[in-house]
Amino acid sequence: MAAISSCSPAVERGWMPGGPGTTDHTDGVVQLWTGSWIAALLVGVLVWGLLIWCVVAYRKRKDDHQLPVQLRYHLPLELLYTFVPVLMVGVLFFYTVRTQDAITSIDEDATDVSIQVYGRQWSWDFNYLDYDVWDTGQPADLNNISTGQAGLDEYAAQDEVPTLYLPVGQTVTFTLNSRDVIHSFWIPEFLYKMDTTPGRTNTFQVTPQVEGDYYGRCAELCGEYHAYMLFNVKVVPQEEFEQHMADLAAAGQTGQLGPELDRDVAPEAPDFGGEEEH
Repeated sequence: MAAISSCSPAVERGWMPGGPGTTDHTDGVVQLWTGSWIAALLVGVLVWGLLIWCVVAYRKRKDDHQLPVQLRYHLPLELLYTFVPVLMVGVLFFYTVRTQDAITSIDEDATDVSIQVYGRQWSWDFNYLDYDVWDTGQPADLNNISTGQAGLDEYAAQDEVPTLYLPVGQTVTFTLNSRDVIHSFWIPEFLYKMDTTPGRTNTFQVTPQVEGDYYGRCAELCGEYHAYMLFNVKVVPQEEFEQHMADLAAAGQTGQLGPELDRDVAPEAPDFGGEEEH
């Protein structure tokens, strides 16, 4: 059984959500993750082995009452255990930066679809900028929902949870904003998340490669009902994506849900006429 389970995709991915090739970046993240754990395990085995060897080889013998030398220099050994950790950290740093740069790099010319995401307490607004349509969700009515996991499952099944549509094989550029506090836009099976920060626009690019239904949520504690800040994700063929855009337009959801809906936007003062006071 153990041999069979060791070959399962879940184990190969380090028990990460999703499958191989979910996006153009997920396999790189998995390789970095598993490579780091393999390296850490090898170092651990080496250190544990040396510790056990020292305990056994240099243990106190019977009738040995003489203290060993308490201070002794061994320059080559000291250089070794200084240089090797620095080298290991440098290798890990190199592969981490390489993977991170690949994920965070933006190629505007490669963009097929542009989507603006607004996080707000406690739901999401999606602007499909190329199609001039929008979609939004409604925060949970907690008076009518059970508590705990049952309540989360109940809310996730409701129409109030927004659904983000993405065309498979198309490069999507997300621009992320917040209407109130810091949130975090997270699709777990994409193995990536990014904050939505008030007064700042964050951007990332991804190409979904596997059709299917996914789920998203906020990964930053943002208030009392943070756990209910959910959304669904559908990666669909281009034709189905175009049809959904047309359905949003037919429903009258045209234009953009812009910054005028932000919490900190003060209403414009009415003009009552008269001269300005100084």
